[in-house]
Amino acid sequence: QVQLVESGGGLVQPGGSLRLSCAASGSRFSINAMGWYRRAPGKQRELVAEITGGGSTKYADSVKGRFTISRDNAKNTVYLQMNSLKPEDTAVYYCRAVTLYTYWGQGTQVTVSS
Repeated sequence: QVQLVESGGGLVQPGGSLRLSCAASGSRFSINAMGWYRRAPGKQRELVAEITGGGSTKYADSVKGRFTISRDNAKNTVYLQMNSLKPEDTAVYYCRAVTLYTYWGQGTQVTVSS
C-alpha cells in the first residue's frame, strides 16, 4: 500500500556531499516518524537519522555534525543532507516511514571512495 521511493545515491569522493530524498505515497494513515537506516556489507542495519512530525531528530553518533535530516510533511518526503563523507559511510541507505505499520524503501547505494 505505502510505497517509498529513494533517490540521490551515487559515488562520491571522501569529503564530498550527497543529498538523499525519499517520497512516500499511498498512506491511509498519517505518518509519524520518517528516517534513514543503512546497511554496510557484512554489518547490521543501523539507524542513521530520524525525524518526527513535530521536528524532533535523532542521529547516529557516527554522523552527528555531518548529516542533517529534514522533512516536508505536506509532501510526505524526507531528506538527508550528507556532508564530509567518509569511506565508512559506504552502504545501502534505506528510507523508513512509520504509521500504524512500518514501511521500507528499496534502498539506494552510497559509495565513498577515491
